[in-house]
Amino acid sequence: MKEQQVTLVAVDDDSATLELIKEALEGLEGMDLQIHTTTDPDEAVDLILQKQADIAVLDLVLPGRDGMQLLEAIVQKSPGTEVILLTGHYSTDSALEAIQKGACDYLTKPISIADFRLRISRLAAEAKRRHEALKLDSEMFSTHRFEGMVGQSPLMRDLFARIRRIAPHFRTALITGATGTGKELVARALHRLSPVSSGRFVDFNCSAVVESLFESELFGYVKGAFTGAQSDRMGLFEHANNGVLFLDELGDTPLNMQSKLLRALQNQEIRRVGSPVAHKVNVRVIAATNRNLPKMITEGTFRDDLYYRLSMVELKVPRLAERKEDVSLLVRHFLEYFNEQYGKNIRGLTPRAQATLSRYWWPGNVRELENVLGAACMMAQDSMIDVRDLRETIKNPPTPAAAEDGENIVPLADLERQHARSTLKRMRGNKVKTAEALGISRATLYRLLEEVEDEDPEARTG
Repeated sequence: MKEQQVTLVAVDDDSATLELIKEALEGLEGMDLQIHTTTDPDEAVDLILQKQADIAVLDLVLPGRDGMQLLEAIVQKSPGTEVILLTGHYSTDSALEAIQKGACDYLTKPISIADFRLRISRLAAEAKRRHEALKLDSEMFSTHRFEGMVGQSPLMRDLFARIRRIAPHFRTALITGATGTGKELVARALHRLSPVSSGRFVDFNCSAVVESLFESELFGYVKGAFTGAQSDRMGLFEHANNGVLFLDELGDTPLNMQSKLLRALQNQEIRRVGSPVAHKVNVRVIAATNRNLPKMITEGTFRDDLYYRLSMVELKVPRLAERKEDVSLLVRHFLEYFNEQYGKNIRGLTPRAQATLSRYWWPGNVRELENVLGAACMMAQDSMIDVRDLRETIKNPPTPAAAEDGENIVPLADLERQHARSTLKRMRGNKVKTAEALGISRATLYRLLEEVEDEDPEARTG
């Protein structure tokens, strides 16, 4: 894989400081670092956007421009850029303010060359990994597509393999899975790979039709069969002849219709409402449901013989939470789609946005991820989606009803903040020692303590 170039923009009114920065960073081991400098704070944001800077080194005190305001402008317009602030007058309050406003680090002049090189080297390595991950995601995306679906997880690879084996032979199939997992995509894949791929794919939502119209929708009717039947009408079984009929939300099929549906599947013939004549049809039927059909059988709301007829071939579509390794590929898939829809060029997600998505449990599955990214793409003002572009329910999700076993789940972010606060107390308020003890940077510690500082006066010491 070709080495990715990392771009840094340094902003300082002192040209000697800019030369020092360039000299200090020359020849960083393993880094193809491209450095741009400017003494004009008014052109800094444009330069950062133009060069798609991964890192910005910014002097806090600039002529005619407040460094904090410039920091906010950079974070707002280029959220993928990591910003290091330089200042000749260190204070805990200004450092904390800078971190809270989006800076990743805060250094005091005169800077230590060795320390500065180390920090930039770490940030450049992270940026390089992000570049390579984006490229790898793009390459993997093209090789992990299957009939409109995307996945590299073992569960999805197994599903793809089963679809390939089943498609040439099935007469009936049952697809199960939670809402939003992509059951219709599986059904369409079966159709495209089947011997009747040139025939129609006719879909019917069993939950969207009132019970009195169910039979006429599926089997059709003849003129005069009931009030309003002005002429003969073909049903969906006949319309799907020599093709596939997809029965979505099968669990909502009225009980009295289930026996008629079973008869049509067994005999491959239908009788229009009001007609004594039966018609032969050649239809492959795929049904899908998010309901627990075996449980419905025990409750007497679903026929066991219909279930056994349909479930000779059963395909289970996993929840997104069961295949989290596919999220990055799905993100790439949806970004490509929404870029085309909205005329944008969004390259990916900032680390903060990626972390936010990774912590979420996706109860709405792939459909929810699609909706979240669609909204984020509309909101994004930069080439990267940031946390601010995500819905509030994703950034601050309600505690999942863990729901199933009655236990409360504490979000990971809350646990991290609690642990940081308790460690800070044990270190008597010394933030340097606390960061070392936790094995994190000061910037990360400041983020964790962002809310704690308002809650705990002891956290302000040191």
